[in-house]
Amino acid sequence: MTKKTIGRTDKINFPKLDLFEIDCKIDTGAYTSAIHCSNVVVKDDGLHCTFYSKGHPNFNSETKIFKEYTFTDVKSSNGCVENRYKIKTDVIFFGKSYKINLTLSTRDDMRFPVLIGRQFLKRKFLVDVDILNQSFNHNK
Repeated sequence: MTKKTIGRTDKINFPKLDLFEIDCKIDTGAYTSAIHCSNVVVKDDGLHCTFYSKGHPNFNSETKIFKEYTFTDVKSSNGCVENRYKIKTDVIFFGKSYKINLTLSTRDDMRFPVLIGRQFLKRKFLVDVDILNQSFNHNK
């Protein structure tokens, strides 16, 4: 299988979340991938997640309900461990749909609302930090 080359940042789509052209950072230092979620509430019918951010205009303020979700421990770069909700969804890179595990995190103060980690990247992509928006530009 030939690996696609991606840059250090891109714009990607999450069709099941109705989120399109979302800025993401490709982070080979992170194992897990994360997405900004402004509100997470567990109810009888599932995990209710609101994808809203003033700083990220392509977030649509919709609340999505996930019947299937788990918890996972995520260690930050400063060594702190945080327990986060984890969901599965689809992401589009280079016009192709892939399954991805995303932890839910408050990333309002971060430049990129989505972080793509090694768990997703392995066996699919090579990262060239000198280029940007390879997938987004490929789809134009």
